[in-house]
Amino acid sequence: MIFHASMPSRHPEHVARVIAEIWGGFAAPFPSFPDSWMAIAGDARGTIIETYPYDRVIAPGTGSASFQPGDANDAGHYSAFHLAVATAMRADQVLALGEREGWRALRCTRGDNFFDVIELWIENTTMIEVLTDDMQAQYLAFATPANFRAFAASAQQVPA
Repeated sequence: MIFHASMPSRHPEHVARVIAEIWGGFAAPFPSFPDSWMAIAGDARGTIIETYPYDRVIAPGTGSASFQPGDANDAGHYSAFHLAVATAMRADQVLALGEREGWRALRCTRGDNFFDVIELWIENTTMIEVLTDDMQAQYLAFATPANFRAFAASAQQVPA
């Protein structure tokens, strides 16, 4: 179970506010990391996404010290990072939110009709898969240990 995650952003406050809107939660500054914000779902799990300035990194501390903020010399434009998040919004509302923000938003089907998602490209650089109620039901029907084992096994049977 994921309780929280962090992601890079060019405009941390704005991105946190949009993600909070998807969840029906709220946004607030994240005092532990300079110039960062949190999108807070307001659920029983304490789910949040921290949005950090894109040109900063989390660096290991020294000795027994925890992580520390650092600067990235060459922050990349894209990465393999993404999240899948639930929303109570309808698909048309999520797509309209993407249009309002000027961010790519597209309904997609994952796998061999496993489940649908809306790819919402935060600041057109970082993807969040947004799942409406019906998409969440599809995902949960697919996301069983048996199905993941079968899915992983199918990758081993693909000829090289």
